[in-house]
Amino acid sequence: MRRDLLGRIQKVFLLVSILLILVIGVLAAQDAGLPWATGESLAGLLPSAPKPPHIVLISGHKGNDSGAVCTDAAGTVTVEEADVNAAVAERVAGLLRQKGDEVDIFDEFDERLQGLMADVLVSLHADSCVAYSGYKAAHRDNAPSAADSLLLACMDERYPAATGLVYHPDTITQDMIDYHVFRKIDRSTPALILEMGFLGGDGRLLTEGADTVAQGVADGISCFLTASSPERTPAAP
Repeated sequence: MRRDLLGRIQKVFLLVSILLILVIGVLAAQDAGLPWATGESLAGLLPSAPKPPHIVLISGHKGNDSGAVCTDAAGTVTVEEADVNAAVAERVAGLLRQKGDEVDIFDEFDERLQGLMADVLVSLHADSCVAYSGYKAAHRDNAPSAADSLLLACMDERYPAATGLVYHPDTITQDMIDYHVFRKIDRSTPALILEMGFLGGDGRLLTEGADTVAQGVADGISCFLTASSPERTPAAP
């Protein structure tokens, strides 16, 4: 038993001696100015944290015009689309930043859109004041990439699940399919335009329920990022 104890002590001393030799060697190399022994070089040997995804949200019509404007029977303005889009965009950004994502909110014709390379772009809009209900989304229809299609599929799954809105494809316009942003950003950037609902039939949800709407958008984006980056924590269904 005494031999076992002595053997263990010897092993501990051996390990300590090896560590001391390594530390002394590194310090000596640093004093000698050897490039491999610098702090930066040593840090490069350690695994680095993955870079957070870069998400761009376009607050529809922001910086350009009001978008759709709804009025009451007396002609008084009750809601403007740009205000609705901005409120939801801020909430979506907050939800995604809580996950550690890098999020920027752009104006409708932001100069940074030209040649933009990002992990995902979603342009947020609300439809007209007619008494319809439902949402719709579109990607670049002339030649969508696999990532564009995946982003659209995720949004079509998660957005209605959160908001309860049905898909309303009959009112998808050519302006959505040929959205100006699709022609400006880099082809590698997955992108879609989302009409979150109608200001007429879904006005209460889009204003009073902006948190719910934002959750649906954030869920769709997180679904896409998880599907395209398996190491990311899966998005809640």
